[in-house]
Amino acid sequence: MNLLIVEDEVRLRNAIANNIPWEQHGIEVVGQAGSGTEALRLIDLKKPEILLLDLQMPEMDGLTLAKHLRASDPLLKMIILSGHDDFRYAQEALALGVMKYLLKPAGDAEILDAVLDAAARVHSELEQRHNEGELRMKWKQHLPQLVNEFLQGWLNGRFELWEIEQKGRDLQLEMTVDAIYVVAVVDMDPIPEEETRFRASDMSLLQFSLSSIVREALVGVPCWVATPDTGSTVVIYQLAGEADAHIGLQRVHALTEKLLFTVKSCLKLTASAGISGMTGGLAEINKLYVQAERALQNRIVLGHDLAIPYREEQGSAPTLTLQPNHEKALEIALETGDREKAEETLKAMWDTGTGLADTVEDIREHILYWVSLMIGLIQKQGWPVREVAGDDYVIFFNHTELVSKEQIYSWLQRLTRAYLTYAGERRKSTSHGMIKTILTLVDAEIDQEMTLHAVADRLYVNSSYLSRLFKQETGKAFSTYVLERKMERAKAILQEGSRVTDAAACVGYRDVSYFTRVFRKYWGVTPGEVRN
Repeated sequence: MNLLIVEDEVRLRNAIANNIPWEQHGIEVVGQAGSGTEALRLIDLKKPEILLLDLQMPEMDGLTLAKHLRASDPLLKMIILSGHDDFRYAQEALALGVMKYLLKPAGDAEILDAVLDAAARVHSELEQRHNEGELRMKWKQHLPQLVNEFLQGWLNGRFELWEIEQKGRDLQLEMTVDAIYVVAVVDMDPIPEEETRFRASDMSLLQFSLSSIVREALVGVPCWVATPDTGSTVVIYQLAGEADAHIGLQRVHALTEKLLFTVKSCLKLTASAGISGMTGGLAEINKLYVQAERALQNRIVLGHDLAIPYREEQGSAPTLTLQPNHEKALEIALETGDREKAEETLKAMWDTGTGLADTVEDIREHILYWVSLMIGLIQKQGWPVREVAGDDYVIFFNHTELVSKEQIYSWLQRLTRAYLTYAGERRKSTSHGMIKTILTLVDAEIDQEMTLHAVADRLYVNSSYLSRLFKQETGKAFSTYVLERKMERAKAILQEGSRVTDAAACVGYRDVSYFTRVFRKYWGVTPGEVRN
């Protein structure tokens, strides 16, 4: 559950954000604002479910902000934190839909209880809106087939630009020619073994439920929702009038993360999403769709319940055929790093093909087939065949070295393992590159306040993805690493004889007393004791 803190008093705002154990209760502080105007920008970008709101602020007071938000997002839960013990203020706040009116100085426990009550209300309302009976009733309804068929053809690159524009007008899709687009692919994660409400045979119902939830959650958002034969749900976001494509991508990431949260709240099961790594025009939807599909495949590495952005280092964007045959099964197993499935599929292809060949001419034909298939699979990733194959590269143009079926099959097994090894090294290199960038940022900007969300925004990815990647690569949470670096730097500065105020400023703490408390909690001694 996402929480945004809006408070103009810096000291109180930092105390609320850092002193209350939010993560232990499933609450994530996605941002802090010092004014109503800044709050509006962050709400639009971060899409929080809960707002902790001061009453008196510069530029726009809390009640005016609450009135504006109630009209634009009736599901947003707001909690007022005010220094005014006046019944009129409380009465007006409650009339605007504010859940609670807390008086300063409210204790940490009181604030936490109010936020947890709001979180429980959000869960309850989502369950009421998406109960199982309603989803089963929607299952009986027919989808608008013409629109869905057009969207599938558009995603798969079957239309020229003039056809897209013409069919869009015919189907009244209100396309904007000069808009930019982003594609996200959302899919249910595998049903856990311990799940008792649903079985594997219910997956089609769950996929329909996912589609229904996505459609309802995105009402009012400029987008189209398609349901391809694969069972996933594809969202084509239209970002009309967006001056900065990166900001548009950030909004899509926030919307997609909120979608995954809604799915989990409604179905008590998780879904994951892949998001294209760039924006494009009407004619580039196929490329964006392929990127989103390929990003989603990386959940096999990063885990479930995650919105995953496409990274260019994953390779070039191939055209997905989505054909349910052995070749496609092998391709998917290789791309997802499933060695067991890849070897199993390879054996099945061998047993039903090359293994049955009984003449020299037939075997030569099969060798040509395998050469073509393996080169195609490698080049679809944008990788050099020579680098992937290594010592076995020579066999691609000198087939006479293969003099028996056993040698052919052994060569194919080695190529399969080489592909998986090369893919794993590239994924690791990509992850290391991003983490190295983050570590450099932390060291270069150690004198500034640094949050995971701010770093994620600068790298144009969502914070959940970055958090999991950082912990996977370093073994610790981002906030823990930043605190360690700041405390180590502060200690070194103090030991050089610098003043406590200078040490605090050098590691990004403007409040010396707060710095002292943090330093003592971390090192067990005060900054002054270290300096002396």
